[in-house]
Amino acid sequence: MPARKAFALRLDPAVHAAVERLAATELRSANAQIEVLLREALKERGIEVRPTAPPRRGRPPADTAGD
Repeated sequence: MPARKAFALRLDPAVHAAVERLAATELRSANAQIEVLLREALKERGIEVRPTAPPRRGRPPADTAGD
């Protein structure tokens, strides 16, 4: 998984409680719910945020240059 940017976010306790309630109804963590809400707000304002490409899995290809 790509590295995530971590930072402190100060919220009004009432806003945090509302986010937690919404997250619970949508089976998400509060953190994931905040990201969903931010993406929706950006999209509504015409700002496209493309998801980061997932990391490649498995073994790297064999190096045949040394043969």
